[in-house]
Amino acid sequence: MGEPEADEEFPFDINPMYEGERIRKASLYVELGGQNKPGFELVHFEPDPNKIKDGEVSLIGPDLEEMEEGSTHAYTMTYKVYGEQIEEDLEAVIERRNHEYQGYIQGYMHLNQRAEIWVRISKEAVKKGLKSLKQIGKATIMLFKAELPFIKKMEATYITDEEEVVRRLADANKIYEARDVRVRGLHDEDVDEFYQCTLCQSFAPTNVCVVSPDRTALCGAMNWFDSRAAARVDPEGPNAPIPKGECIDPIGGEYTGVDEAAVRLSGGEYDSIKLHSFLEKPHTSCGCFEVAGFYIPEVDGIGWVHRGSKVSDTPIGLPFSSIASSVGGGKQVEGFLGIGVQYFYSPKFIQYDGGWRRVVWMASDLKERVRGVIPEEMRDKIATEKDVRNIEELRAFLKKVDHPVVTGVIRDVDGARITEGWAAAAETAPPAEMEEAAAPGEVEPSTRVPITPQVMASGGTSPVTIILKDADIRIGEIIVKRKRDK
Repeated sequence: MGEPEADEEFPFDINPMYEGERIRKASLYVELGGQNKPGFELVHFEPDPNKIKDGEVSLIGPDLEEMEEGSTHAYTMTYKVYGEQIEEDLEAVIERRNHEYQGYIQGYMHLNQRAEIWVRISKEAVKKGLKSLKQIGKATIMLFKAELPFIKKMEATYITDEEEVVRRLADANKIYEARDVRVRGLHDEDVDEFYQCTLCQSFAPTNVCVVSPDRTALCGAMNWFDSRAAARVDPEGPNAPIPKGECIDPIGGEYTGVDEAAVRLSGGEYDSIKLHSFLEKPHTSCGCFEVAGFYIPEVDGIGWVHRGSKVSDTPIGLPFSSIASSVGGGKQVEGFLGIGVQYFYSPKFIQYDGGWRRVVWMASDLKERVRGVIPEEMRDKIATEKDVRNIEELRAFLKKVDHPVVTGVIRDVDGARITEGWAAAAETAPPAEMEEAAAPGEVEPSTRVPITPQVMASGGTSPVTIILKDADIRIGEIIVKRKRDK
């Protein structure tokens, strides 16, 4: 890492060792962006060096000294950059590195990307002398220029005025969309190599982020073109080519090159990944994914909720935060999956498991956001929180709209029937009969269910999750008796 300039002093330490630092509520001075306030980060390439005031940081809105302890504010970080090697293709690449470099700043927590940024500043940092966001901006510019020498000039504008943040956010979203549209015409079979991204391994050490034309990075900020550009200008950086190798499973998206990368990048934790599968060898989930998917065994379908969702609970009774903490941290969990929003636009979207025919529930604002890509015949068959509140209501809804999961899902890509459906079986199954009562204190072997708690990214354990596949369990009566002493 480059050293700070001799005439630049900061009241905080700057070191890669602080990557992954978490600031909890007890230590929080202020929160910027996040779920409760708008925010975004954006990089603009400026071809005219005379239009950039190198090293300057401007602030629009209240500064740290004007913010009350424990308060939350809107937040925008925009940067103008110049360099002979820089072009528009590198804007997203430079932008994503803001997450890495700001993570070097002690007492400053930066998470997520684009219009999902979440920043926290600690009480300790303020106590040590952090008084202004301009100090953060100057340190960030210093780090960018030290780590990416092709940046010759850089200027920053930080905004905490909420009206101004909202006004500029509309234009930022147009820029993000233009970047995303560019890659939608390119597919996995059109290229010879994919790309890895290790940017999130400070938070998720075993995460294996594979960026392919049909699978944008989980954070949503890096597509295949962005990753290729990053690998070319910064060969020692977090993005590097992954040769595809032999295609083992064209529907699931399993390649020998990706499997080899899985072993290497996860430190041997995982040895295979299917890029387009949900329930078998799924892609690992880091901590910055935009959307979390969850399998609902009672209806043999899949639900989706995104990071910015206002939905307090999904049909399984958990909000995004609980689902994310259970699956994040670089884990490969069959039945849960983190993705970037743009993956919904891929024709290979979880195609191994039936694609859109397997989706039974989505948060309403997420569904509306991607409505145009949902097959027309499926749009009204996918429930939201406005339609159902729990599993029972979801089952009734799916039967009413004749969702494919009810009678069996047929995979579009090859015409294979991958599920048998559950409605007919449930209606025709005879009542279960007990052949022999279990002894007091014992459980019938056929009803025992192994329970394995999933380790959370924060180091604790999640609520226990029991997944029963193709199960029809009927309980006529439960009798609880006190075990008498012999």
